[in-house]
Amino acid sequence: MDRHLAIVGFMGAGKTTLGEKAARRLRRPFVDLDTEIERRTGSTIVDLFANGEAGFRSIEEEIAADVLQTPVPSVLALGGGAVLSPATRAMLAERAITVLVDVDPGRAWSRVEGAGRPLTQDRARFFALYAERQPVYDEVADARARDVDDVVLAAAGVHVERGALQRLGALVPGDGPAALVSDAKVAGIHGADAQLSLGSRLASTHELPRGEDAKTVVAVERLWNELTLPRRGTLVALGGGCTTDAGGFVAATYLRGVPWVPVPSSLVGQVDAAIGGKTAIDLPAGKNLVGAFHWPARVVIDPALLETLPAEQRREGMAEVVKTGLLAGDALWELPDDELVRRCAAFKAAVVLRDPLEQGERAMLNLGHTFAHALEAAAGYEEVSHGRAVALGLLAALRLSGRSTDVVEGVLAPKPVRVDRDRAWAALRRDKKTGLVLLGDDGPRWDVQVPEADVRAALDELIAR
Repeated sequence: MDRHLAIVGFMGAGKTTLGEKAARRLRRPFVDLDTEIERRTGSTIVDLFANGEAGFRSIEEEIAADVLQTPVPSVLALGGGAVLSPATRAMLAERAITVLVDVDPGRAWSRVEGAGRPLTQDRARFFALYAERQPVYDEVADARARDVDDVVLAAAGVHVERGALQRLGALVPGDGPAALVSDAKVAGIHGADAQLSLGSRLASTHELPRGEDAKTVVAVERLWNELTLPRRGTLVALGGGCTTDAGGFVAATYLRGVPWVPVPSSLVGQVDAAIGGKTAIDLPAGKNLVGAFHWPARVVIDPALLETLPAEQRREGMAEVVKTGLLAGDALWELPDDELVRRCAAFKAAVVLRDPLEQGERAMLNLGHTFAHALEAAAGYEEVSHGRAVALGLLAALRLSGRSTDVVEGVLAPKPVRVDRDRAWAALRRDKKTGLVLLGDDGPRWDVQVPEADVRAALDELIAR
């Protein structure tokens, strides 16, 4: 999170446009290196090139180093030849996440032909330069992007790719040993593929109980005692949200913190739970009462894993998809799986990068959850599933926002639940804290104060009579 986001690629790839969009999404400063060079030197790139490319490259290298050494993370779009400098490549490796914007050379030429750039005067030379530079771009890139969602995912260390499980060994950062943690069911379906992919890096395998039973002191204590990872080792948590919650908490606390990689196998995990670095376990007094912020070394999301998901679990995840779509103002629930997962993950990634420690706008991700938690608590965390509770909570939030509930009713079709009203109200009052998350005309709002009578009435509508 303290690294710059550097966007590289050939001339005409659209680096500046994507960089500007990403900077707005992440609310970071944007620096176009060519523009910065012109500002600092008082000369145009054309004039600097006219005095010799070697001199220009020296200036480019110096200014790139200066920008990359600034402490405030920015989004930086580099000129097409900036990565030719070994010093700049070393600085990128140390200080930035580097994202390559690929472009077809023919399309790039059509964009820059006649633009007056120093290296766009000859078509044959342009194509030759493209071929010469591609290996350097490939070497320096931490990720590749075709749009701003890909750039944001790269900034958050989130890799979304169908078939990613089969490449897990290459996608887990570092070269140290890995401990694979899963529950018995997920291990039976996907464990062999994960173990084969990790190959010689796999040091041990471990099993957590299924569901909330994974998030107990007893379960995590057993895992602490089983682990033999060194500090450079990585814990890989393969499974649903409970597995990644517990595995991430163990990683945060074992040896005072070791790297970890969640590989979410559920829709809830892929669009929400595995992204953002929040880890936690439960206590008898309530859910997620002991936890830590421990950002993953990488999140590996393979939408193909959803093909083995039971229909009931998919419905659970769709509640978070609808929530994300409502926050984004986009019908994300209508997209096919691969794009649905990518777009939802990118939305959450941007929010948590802007507010990594949940001190402000990250609260928007709790849309509907205050009511959901109250219903779950009133049911003793057994009779009402989280997804169903969230769906009902979204109904309440939309009603209090003065919005139509058609989407929630059409996509999720939640029915009122039978729980004790007074117990649900007591739980909601404990959870409400400073206010609710609602949708305003200009987007989501949080810490909204609503009269208690209106909140109680909204809650009562969710409970069967």
